[in-house]
Amino acid sequence: MSDQAITLRLDSGISLPGVGTLRVAVEVRAPDRASLGAAPVALVCLPGGGMNRRFFDLMPGGDAADDASFSFARQMVQRGFIVVSIDHLGVGESDRPEDGYLLTPEVLVDANQHALEQVLAGLRAGTLLAGLPPLPGLLSIGVGHSMGAMLTLLQQAAHRPHAGLALLGFSTRGMPEYLIPEAKALSADTQPRGTELVRLAKATFVVPYPEVKPSPQSNSLFAGAAAEARGVEAIKAARDKMLPVTAFMSMLPGNVAPEAAQIEVPLFLALGERDIAGAPHKVPAAFTNSRDLSLHILPETGHSHFLFPARAGLFKRLGVWARQVAEGL
Repeated sequence: MSDQAITLRLDSGISLPGVGTLRVAVEVRAPDRASLGAAPVALVCLPGGGMNRRFFDLMPGGDAADDASFSFARQMVQRGFIVVSIDHLGVGESDRPEDGYLLTPEVLVDANQHALEQVLAGLRAGTLLAGLPPLPGLLSIGVGHSMGAMLTLLQQAAHRPHAGLALLGFSTRGMPEYLIPEAKALSADTQPRGTELVRLAKATFVVPYPEVKPSPQSNSLFAGAAAEARGVEAIKAARDKMLPVTAFMSMLPGNVAPEAAQIEVPLFLALGERDIAGAPHKVPAAFTNSRDLSLHILPETGHSHFLFPARAGLFKRLGVWARQVAEGL
């Protein structure tokens, strides 16, 4: 199977005071038309905090440069899916305004939606990739990891672009153990929004683009001893700045519980057995309006799922689920 990829910088639809219009970097990777099948699907991928879009295309270097086993994008293309990977504003090759606190969840959701609409329009019209004809029936499925899963969920609640959602390493539990005392005192029923959310994010992170420095604690947080060495090496290229307002929001207990309860499309929830999102079997309880929900637990797996041997089962199971969503099964 031959595939092709293109990187685009698209108008985000976001213009900030003193900055102007910002652009979003998007990579589209696709198989040949014959491999797409009768019901073509685009998997739209959003990375988590401290990562850029390369999280979905982890490729080791050196002697293992051809090892695509860690790459979600390449594994899914081999299964006949188009993969669209997006750099949030502020990370990767997307524009980064000096004031990272301007990149609120609402701004990021709207920017990603604006970019997605352009990509899907091009794919459906047949003008985006030379090797693909028009795909008027193309469906999209949102795929997000960690904070990216939260943003995928918020985008679906606000704009409903996707036929299904695959949320990896995310729950509405948050990470209360990492909150400052003022934030720990908040009730899960009264989530801060707007200027109050920004104020608390500034108090938590201090700088507009914080970094998670490599350390035994951070390595344990994102991976763990069972992670494969080649994957740990590959993920270095995906490390990036944190987006403080959205990162802080994802840490709050009950962070997006109201929006989670609105989701009606089929859901695929994947969590590592050693993930940071809490007890996996408790996660589905937040999605009270979904009538089609699958829970996949990766054995012996930490938060960065693609670094662990169980990723092979995840790729296979998610591919089967996505095809069933596309075919209406």
